[in-house]
Amino acid sequence: MNISIITVGKLKEKYLKQGIDEYLKRLSAYAKMEMIEVPDEKAPEELSETEMIQVKQKEGERILSKIHPDAHVIALAIEGKMKSSEELADSLDKLATYGKSKVAFVIGGSLGLSQEVLQRADEKLSFSKMTFPHQLMKLILLEQVYRAFRINRGEPYHK
Repeated sequence: MNISIITVGKLKEKYLKQGIDEYLKRLSAYAKMEMIEVPDEKAPEELSETEMIQVKQKEGERILSKIHPDAHVIALAIEGKMKSSEELADSLDKLATYGKSKVAFVIGGSLGLSQEVLQRADEKLSFSKMTFPHQLMKLILLEQVYRAFRINRGEPYHK
């Protein structure tokens, strides 16, 4: 399976980089992993609704340019469906079984994802009703993908 994680913004925090590198190393035994970071759109702290939409659209164009045409796209969004770790594992297993070998997870910037990206998504996934920093979500997502592969292989992992 080929898994891309497409995110907005460059990761700066050393501790997050270390955790991400650790899970990418662990995941290399199960799948071909690719981390793609697209530049975030520079914007002032206070934005009008129109300016927010424009920022998300520009970031969305960058995201869409990195999605393989036949990839199954899973957008991380608060309004998405919440799944247990076992349900995520089952979803990934079914995608592999039915020939969807390219999966792209998309994490938006601090303002979220554009309508165009959400429309391109085959599914929307939510980790919580809470808001998390998008940089931290990279690490959380990788851990859950790793957990999913362990579950699917019947290998022991933290409960």
